[in-house]
Amino acid sequence: MIELFLSVLDFALPILVMIFVGLVGTSVLVELGLMQKISKLVSPIFAYTNLPETCASAFVVAIGSAVAANSMLFQAKKENCLNEREVMLCSMMNTTPAYFRELFTYQIPIVLPALGLVVGGFYSLVFVITAVFKILVVAVASKLFLKGDSCKAPETGNTEKVALKTALKRALKKEFRVFLKIAGVYLLATTIIFVLQEHGAFEIFSVLPLAELFKIPPETIVPLTSYVASPILGISLLGPMIHSGEITNVQAMIVLMLGSMFMLPIFAIRSQLPRKVAIFGTRLGIQIVAYSTAISIFVRLVVLLVLLGMVS
Repeated sequence: MIELFLSVLDFALPILVMIFVGLVGTSVLVELGLMQKISKLVSPIFAYTNLPETCASAFVVAIGSAVAANSMLFQAKKENCLNEREVMLCSMMNTTPAYFRELFTYQIPIVLPALGLVVGGFYSLVFVITAVFKILVVAVASKLFLKGDSCKAPETGNTEKVALKTALKRALKKEFRVFLKIAGVYLLATTIIFVLQEHGAFEIFSVLPLAELFKIPPETIVPLTSYVASPILGISLLGPMIHSGEITNVQAMIVLMLGSMFMLPIFAIRSQLPRKVAIFGTRLGIQIVAYSTAISIFVRLVVLLVLLGMVS
């Protein structure tokens, strides 16, 4: 039990720090009257959507931290600046900068050397396509379901210049109790996920039936199964098989897409769900994770069907 508790703390503490920074940082920006100025930096991206101005501010923060950005959305929702539908679409938009950031932190330094230029480049391209497709879905959904009554980034309501120290004190006083509530929910949700994982709840995502269905080479079962548990491990095992000619580039791409389709729900439940539930509440948090994950899986499925058409 103690070991489980320590594992939960080790996993959760860095995330809780980011949530705290997001809440307090947003409040400081509001006190200083800087939120509207920040949102103007990415206004061209949002020009063809009905997303509120507050969403643009959060998007800028998401380039550095999606958790901090979602904390900003929570703050706006708490102040009745955003409704649930707006929060959902804005939160989904906040996931897209991570795809481009990972090109330089994960794809280029790790994936390309391991899988080679062709397969590694293909894998990186799928990431970019997913991000672009998700942005398009959010943009279209905002036009269909939002009225376009942009909620402007909140301001302090007075014109006096607030010192940074004063703004920080006000923000800490205002957000500390909110953070404690979020932290409690997040630790509880993370503990539940860890307990389920220990009892093998995620083993239902077995890749073997689909591997047989798509008739991929038997030797790829190990890297495929490993990918679902750890993408880096699966890629490390798949790389030598590509370079030695044991499997073709297209077969390797099929394995990667199959592995992704099974890995994404596990990653969403294990990592994304506790964060979203802690910040947005159970119902809205689950909806955001479900829709965002479904879009990513859909892109992989379409790519997989194209690849299967190439080998049939």
